[in-house]
Amino acid sequence: MSITYRALEPSEISAARFAGFERYQEVKRCWRKVRGVWTLQDIAFVEQWGAPELELLAAHVAETLRNGGTLWGAFDGARIAGFAALEREPLGPQGRYRQLSMLHVSRESRGRGLGRALLSLAAERARQLGADTLYISAHSSEESQAFYKAMGCMEAAWVCDRLAALEPCDCQLELML
Repeated sequence: MSITYRALEPSEISAARFAGFERYQEVKRCWRKVRGVWTLQDIAFVEQWGAPELELLAAHVAETLRNGGTLWGAFDGARIAGFAALEREPLGPQGRYRQLSMLHVSRESRGRGLGRALLSLAAERARQLGADTLYISAHSSEESQAFYKAMGCMEAAWVCDRLAALEPCDCQLELML
């Protein structure tokens, strides 16, 4: 089946909307900054969402939409196979950044270009909002960082202290639009 992309409406947001979404990742190595140098370290764990995480996800996305942000879904039929959330609030010097607060592709749909397409939709909307840079506080796993690097992201020149404090192990990235 082909993938379709569209923005979701607030009325569509619930934990049940994401029930078939498989956020599963076996992490073996993560990037950490040691004495000012990024190093790939053996840090192994499994990331998997259950019902509590889906409830938090739905609450976060609902808040994003209430604040004027946008959520795109990648649909394989009726099933959500990926999604990306862009916050509307300007960030950084002269408000030139917009935050990509989420980008996830369900386990069985990875490697099909959904992440690239969702990132492109978010980047276009950020441009429409007047941003010249997308800000991303991204998971530090080797695979996540490889994806963002392949998309052209770089270490952020400006760091949002609030976001960095929320997820101290994340890598703070930017994508010039």
